[in-house]
Order: sequence, then C-alpha cells, then structure tokens
Amino acid sequence: MPTTKPPTLWQMLHSIIAAAFGVQSQKNRERDFTHGKPAHFISLGIVCTVVFALGLFALVKLVVHLAGV
Repeated sequence: MPTTKPPTLWQMLHSIIAAAFGVQSQKNRERDFTHGKPAHFISLGIVCTVVFALGLFALVKLVVHLAGV
C-alpha cells in the first residue's frame, strides 16, 4: 500500500544531500516528486547550500590562520 504522507524533514534532507552527490535512489526520487512540495525542497536546498558555503569559508579561514598567513 503506497504511502501518501509528505516526506519528513530528515527524508528531505537525505534526498537533498544524496542529490547533491548524484546518488539519489529511484525510489526516493519518485517519493519526492509525487509527495513532496517543491517549495520545501528549494528552501531546504538553499539553506544547505548556504551552510555548506559558510562551512567551507570557516575551514579555509582556520587553515590560513593555522598556517600563519
């Protein structure tokens, strides 16, 4: 019996990260496209992208600081 519930926050986060690496499963992709709302995925994707960029920025700042530059 197929479920009609929308994906949970954790399922959407998993889908976004998997899609970013290009390893999204067919089953999850179908669930996302049939039961998910595009606005939720877009907003969570933007948040994840900003967090990733800020994390990279912080890592570079830390490495430069530790290198004494």
